[in-house]
Amino acid sequence: MSEKYVITISREFGSMGRTIARKMAQELNIEFYDRDIVEEVSKRLGLPVPTVSDVEEKASNYFARSFPLGNMTTELQDQIFKVQQDIIQNLASKESCIIVGRCADYVLREHKNHMRVYIYTSYENKYNNCVNNLLLNPKEAAKMIKSVDKARKAYHLRYAKYAPNDPEYKDVLVDSSFLGVEGTAELLVDMAKRKFDIK
Repeated sequence: MSEKYVITISREFGSMGRTIARKMAQELNIEFYDRDIVEEVSKRLGLPVPTVSDVEEKASNYFARSFPLGNMTTELQDQIFKVQQDIIQNLASKESCIIVGRCADYVLREHKNHMRVYIYTSYENKYNNCVNNLLLNPKEAAKMIKSVDKARKAYHLRYAKYAPNDPEYKDVLVDSSFLGVEGTAELLVDMAKRKFDIK
């Protein structure tokens, strides 16, 4: 099939969603985008990469008030989102690819060939993944699971107006512990091949 397609992956921190997405991209022989988007935003806005990373997912909105921000930060965040949106749309129009996070499911909601995936797992599995696979210390792992997921939800609610795990806006929701990293990647690749008629 020559038509371009895109797979967007939203994930819980510690669910191994990024690793699964990368394996899928390798198997499908398509591009994988995650941190590259942050780096491109940093170039376009002339901001250090850590600044973009810090600001992009600390959204204030009506539902999640965990990150009270001043107007300047909110304006910068809106500016970052606008640039990210442009980058994501350009990538999806240019080639078949997998894009992780950054409200890509919402940004590409009008894209014709689009598969929207949400990867999650239990707290216990996330904690074990963080300690054993991501090599975080136990205290840091517990803190990051809570804070990163909270920030991602706030960011998504601010710009997409729905939670990243809302089944109404997802095609597939999968627990990564059910088949493990390799098995989940294989399952999603098989779904993509069927969906997009990839031989």
